[in-house]
Amino acid sequence: MQEPTFLILTALAAEPAHGYGVIRAVETLSNGDVVLRPGTLYGALDRLAEQGLVEVDREEAIDGRLRRYYRLTDSGAAALAAQVARLRRNADAAEARLRRPAGGPALGPAQPGMA
Repeated sequence: MQEPTFLILTALAAEPAHGYGVIRAVETLSNGDVVLRPGTLYGALDRLAEQGLVEVDREEAIDGRLRRYYRLTDSGAAALAAQVARLRRNADAAEARLRRPAGGPALGPAQPGMA
């Protein structure tokens, strides 16, 4: 799963949101590293809807413009949970390797009395 897709699904995990709300949530979740343009977002939302991961929750007319809210489906929540588990396993493996000196045993937390 690509990072923008992961962040879009994450943005919709708590509650339904309209496009601009998703864009802002993704930017916040990524600490500004991922900034989606509307065309990119709506293309992704269309693809995710075709895959059954998100769906339209409702539509509202605000100042004469239609605002569409999207929500995560049960399949979308399951896909997001599976991706979280995969990323967690990968991060744990990377962390373990970082604690291990080249050719040596893994380093754990400092033992009392050891300097």
